[in-house]
Amino acid sequence: MKTDDLISLLATGIRPVDPHIMRRAFVRALCAGAAGALLLLTMTYGVRPDIRVMLVTPIFWLKVAFPLSLAIGAFVVLKRLVVPGAQVGTRWAVPGVPVLAVWIGALAVLANVPATERLSLMLGMTWRTCPFNIVFLSLPLCVAVVWAVRQMAPTNLRAAGALAGLLAGSVATIVYCLHCPEMEVPFWAIWYLAGMLIPAALGWLFGPRLLRW
Repeated sequence: MKTDDLISLLATGIRPVDPHIMRRAFVRALCAGAAGALLLLTMTYGVRPDIRVMLVTPIFWLKVAFPLSLAIGAFVVLKRLVVPGAQVGTRWAVPGVPVLAVWIGALAVLANVPATERLSLMLGMTWRTCPFNIVFLSLPLCVAVVWAVRQMAPTNLRAAGALAGLLAGSVATIVYCLHCPEMEVPFWAIWYLAGMLIPAALGWLFGPRLLRW
């Protein structure tokens, strides 16, 4: 067989790769997962009764901004991890920016209140249940995000699993804000972050098994 014939044979039936396949997979996964988390929220915890008032309250949107920015940071890293050979580089620092910002805000709040009030600001009313509620709401998101990542070709499976879990936990926290009564920055800095890091830790632990290809 001549070289030209071999090339023609190999090229037969080849279709161009959709350049938007990654974006579509993640959009579908996040929409489906968020819908599942919202359904779980309404069935188990319920939306806070004053949500209409909260929607016009700046502090509520500041609360939402924390997990939202962390979700964006996790996605920035994850979309590099699912491409073989792609370098993450300084993007590793992106998810840390909102964490650092909320910690600085929490320390500023605690520094400006009497010492006797600091513990209550950190614990709030729901510290015992908040992280686990977030983990519960993250379950449909974890399934959906893992499905999306499996459409790609990650090579660092532990890192990809951890960032997938962080992305799922962050979006679940956004949904949880519709129920959570806590409005203090120190509380978010501890317990919201814990709720988002637990799925990340589970993703790191089970990533090699779930994301193997």
